[in-house]
Parts: sequence; C-alpha cells; structure tokens
Amino acid sequence: MGSPCCPAFAREAVASGGPERGEKGLGYQEAPELLQGVKPVPGVAGEEAEVPNGSAPAAPPEVRLSLRRWPVVLLFSCYSLCNAFQWIQYGSINNIFVRFYGVSTFAIDWLSMCYMLTYIPLLFPVAWLLDKRGLRLIALAGSALNCLGAWVKLGSMKPHLFPVTVLGQVICSVAQVFILGMPSRIASVWFGSHEVSTACSIAVFGNQLGIAVGFVVPPVLVPNLEDPEQLAYYISIMFFMTAGVATALFILVVIVFREKPPFPPSWAQALIQSKPPEEYSYIQSILRLLRNTNFILLIVTYGLNTGCFYALSTLLNRMVIQHYPGEEVNAGRIGLTIVVSGMAGALLSGIWLDKTKTYKQTTLVVYIMSLLGMVAYTFTLSLGHLWVVFVTAGVLGFFMTGYLPLGFEFAAELTYPESEGTSSGLLNVSAQVFGIIFTISQGKIMDRFGTQAGNLFLCSFLLLGTFITVFIKADLRRRQANLDSEQTRLQDSSRIMDYGL
Repeated sequence: MGSPCCPAFAREAVASGGPERGEKGLGYQEAPELLQGVKPVPGVAGEEAEVPNGSAPAAPPEVRLSLRRWPVVLLFSCYSLCNAFQWIQYGSINNIFVRFYGVSTFAIDWLSMCYMLTYIPLLFPVAWLLDKRGLRLIALAGSALNCLGAWVKLGSMKPHLFPVTVLGQVICSVAQVFILGMPSRIASVWFGSHEVSTACSIAVFGNQLGIAVGFVVPPVLVPNLEDPEQLAYYISIMFFMTAGVATALFILVVIVFREKPPFPPSWAQALIQSKPPEEYSYIQSILRLLRNTNFILLIVTYGLNTGCFYALSTLLNRMVIQHYPGEEVNAGRIGLTIVVSGMAGALLSGIWLDKTKTYKQTTLVVYIMSLLGMVAYTFTLSLGHLWVVFVTAGVLGFFMTGYLPLGFEFAAELTYPESEGTSSGLLNVSAQVFGIIFTISQGKIMDRFGTQAGNLFLCSFLLLGTFITVFIKADLRRRQANLDSEQTRLQDSSRIMDYGL
C-alpha cells in the first residue's frame, strides 16, 4: 500500500482518449497540432524542427496550463484517501477484529498485507491496459473497485463471515493497483515544470491522509466491547460510512476526470506527446528502465524505506498495546501523528524540489533523518511516557512518510522520457515486496523477542538504504529536457521572426 502513495502506470498514447481537435479545455481555445514538423529524439533533449527547403520553420508547440488540473489532482487524492483508509482500518484495531471474527492476529495482519501481495502480479497487466486505453479508464476502474469492495464488506457483519470481509478487502486491494502509480503521472501530464513536485506531493497527500484517518477513526467508531452484536453494530456504521463516501467519489470521477488537458503543460510533456504512439513499446521501456543503474538503486532504496513504513503501520496497534494496554485510541492517534507530520514533510520537500531541483541531496538527507527518527522511536516506545512516543513518532513520520513523493519525483527525473507510471509502478512493486517481508518478519520477531528487537530489525534496513542512496547519481533527465526544449523554442521563435523579415 502507499502513495500513495502513488499510485497511472504508463504514458497515455496521443490517440487514446485525449481531447480531439476542436475540443475545448477550461479557458482554452481550439487545440493546434502539437510539435508539427518536429523530429522527436528518444533521449533527453529534443532537436530543432526540420525545415524543408524553401518553407518557413515550424511554429513551436503551444504550452498552457489547464484550470482543471486542480480538480483532477484533488479528486484523485480523495479516492486515494478512501482506498488507503480501507487498507489500515483493520490493523488500527487489530485486537478488536481478532475477537470479533475469532481469528489470529496474523490473519488480521494479512488483511493489510493482501494490498501488498495483490499489487505485485497485477502491476504489469494494469500498465498494459493504461497504454492501450488511457488514464481516464484507469481512474474509473480504481474508483469503481474501491466502491465495490466497500459495499462487499457490509456483508461480513457476523463473526462467521470473515471470508466475506477478506473478499471485500481483496477487491479494494485490486483497486489500489490502479491508484498507487498515479501521483507522478498526474503531475507530469497536468502540471507545469515549475509545479510538478508540489503537485505530486498533493497527489500523495490523499493516500497519506487516508492512512491517518484509518488510524484515528476506527478506534473512535468501534469501541473495545465484549458483546459481538454491539461490535457488529459499530463496525457496520464504519463500513456504511466508507461505502457511502466511495460511491460519491466514483460518481465525481465519472463527471470530472479527463484523460489529459487540451494543451501540454510543459515542454517535456509536449515532446512526449509529439512521439507517434506506434513508436512506443512498453516492453522496451521496461527493459530500458532495468538497464538504468541509478533507477535500480532507487528501486531498492525506495522499497526498503517504504517497506519499513508499511510494516510499522500494520503492526503499530500491537506495538502500542503491548506497552500501553487499553490505549487503542492513543495508538490510532500515534499513527495519525506519524502520517500528518509526514504530509507536512511531503509538502515541504515538494516545494523545496520545485525551487532547487536538488533531488539527490534532498533524498539522502531525508533518508538519514528517517533512520535517526526510527532509532529514536525504537528506544522511547518502552519508556512509559506516551507524550514522548508522540514526539518521536512525529519526527519519524515527517521524514519517513515525507520520503514517498521524493522517490516518485526522483524516479521521474532519472528515467525521462520513459513513462512516469511505469517507473512509479516498479517502485511500488519493490515497496510491496519489502513490505510483506518486513511485516511478517517483524511480527515474528516481536512475538519472540519483543517490540524493540522488531524495530531494530527495521533500523538495520534503513541504514542499508542510506548507504545505497549515496551511490545514486543525480542524472536529472527531465529537467535537462525542459531546459533544452525551452532553448529550442527560443531558437525556433527567432528563426520564424527572421523568416518573416
């Protein structure tokens, strides 16, 4: 699970579902043909337009921002929030669901881990589907499955119906395959070069806020009661609320979400859209990514950091209850603190990257601070003072959760002009694999040796990720493409003026 974040998985073909000629965007005039006469280059920079003998140079493409970009990214954040909430709603009151369904804690842990497991085999089919059918279809599928899974869970309001709640959760886990890789994709397709990192952070916000709500709301809505009928009543309230919100968001996606804006928002995006769709091969794109050494290193480091976050989120209730019995609500609040502080970290890092473009340096500093935050949290959890745990958890969340959009944006820079969705998808596969491994391993270590040993297990992998990050080179291809395209545009404009004279 994640950002989100993240995330939808491959570039949209120019001919797949985008605005046709004559279609108008918000506040736009009729869209011209893009990059007419320009010979695109599959590398980082573009070449100047080829000028046939005796004819004027081709006009540079028109690059404009659409007002619709804000409703699109906010709507995506909302249904990503709903899906992330459903991921963690069981884990945040693990002990209550264990008693209600009469199953083991490991079975409830799997309701979170199924999100991670489902993502791994379904990433590439969904990526292929995006290539063939486009971004809007992926958004519709993700929000529809999220809605369906929420309604299926309402059929599991009896202790013997645990398999029904598993089915509903599996459907929601399929929905997140259509969601996780979208933040950097939406940012690149809809936002200008000066705001892509901020937009990516906003898109990741939804996923992170959903996790935060998933930590704090279930302990409030579902009290720790012994009577199964009373528990079923309170659980049904939570499930009904989730299903209602998911349904409303699906309807809004149908109405609001569009494939892409009428005009490309940046020169780098204009160059991508000018490439004929038949020249793009998804398999070749993946092979090129797997030959990119810097990206492979980022895949590993992103997986280690995000996998630690998944394990920490899934097992947080068990950790806190072990040291502070009866504090289910405060366990949820600690989770809320981790995620909300991480949202602040994500926003600040996005703004910082848009201003400075220091991807390597920022990523390394955030990784180091994530490690130090995890060490502090590990040794303060058992001190007996909840306020200290809140403080160290907040510091940990600011950097560890704030790292998620950094990884997406750094990947988009290292892999341009490959699809942001594909690079994000590979990052998320790594995160799911490490998330499953870390959650199972830490759970077993906690059962046998205690929570401190389990947290030190995560610290060791964050240390490894920090060392690997040092060796990633800052090959900022997308930034260079924007600079080169801007230079080419200025040269073409000058040549057109010379021709007119």
